[in-house]
Amino acid sequence: MGDVTKPTSQSGVGPLLREWRRRRKISQQELALRAEISARHLSFLETGRSRPSRALVHRLADSLDVPLRQRNTLLVAAGYSPLYQETPLDAPRLRVVREAVDRLLTAHAPFPALAVDAREDVVSMNRGTEALLSEVSPALLVPPINVVRLSLHPEGLARQVINVDEWRNHILGRLYRQSMYSGREELRELYEEVSAYGPPPEKKDCSELSDTIVASIRLRALGTELCLFSTITTFGAATDITVSELSLETMHPADEHTAAAFRAAVADQADRKDTMSLLSRSA
Repeated sequence: MGDVTKPTSQSGVGPLLREWRRRRKISQQELALRAEISARHLSFLETGRSRPSRALVHRLADSLDVPLRQRNTLLVAAGYSPLYQETPLDAPRLRVVREAVDRLLTAHAPFPALAVDAREDVVSMNRGTEALLSEVSPALLVPPINVVRLSLHPEGLARQVINVDEWRNHILGRLYRQSMYSGREELRELYEEVSAYGPPPEKKDCSELSDTIVASIRLRALGTELCLFSTITTFGAATDITVSELSLETMHPADEHTAAAFRAAVADQADRKDTMSLLSRSA
């Protein structure tokens, strides 16, 4: 991954704004138009010659599509108190969110579905996911379970995947874009780690790696060959950092043979809980 500077709140809000604008690959003129200010004013903000109002920080963050966690950093750097709360997922306040996640995962059974947080760690999974992961190394299933590491590690799903190059490019491309979008250092480090599990990506520009909305995977599992496609959804209009960083990954059978294999695999698990919560994992 290319060199990424990491300005901090001690640098003031200007360098942070400039870094987010660089991440989004837009010019000062374009950002100024989006935020309805002059390019000169934006230049003064980025160089520290002017201090933005709280309302302008919000407008700029909206224009740059800055995640909620990093919006708090912008506010603090500009001299304002943070706005967005980060609530532990096991807190009573988020009970309705946990219940919604469990309902969605349960409804998707017997096919695999799981919820992950901003670090790509699994929050919960359904019985279909447990069945899919039955042949991976137990060491990779010790919480916190990282879904990217689980997918690409030589002892994980990668050793069962038939179209491994296509699948690996999809996972790496998604992780790279997510690390650039969020600015999270741990995602950059995760990208560097999992990239080393196999040959370097064919494309030197990681942003050009597969960005398909629907990714297909062919693998040997459940005693047969399976074909699935994967989709990811997030919570829209979230105002809590924890909720905004949650995503749901659902895997769908691409043919009736795959569907039947999952139905059979989870049929003997009917007396078990439909979802496995990992909320008690170590932070």
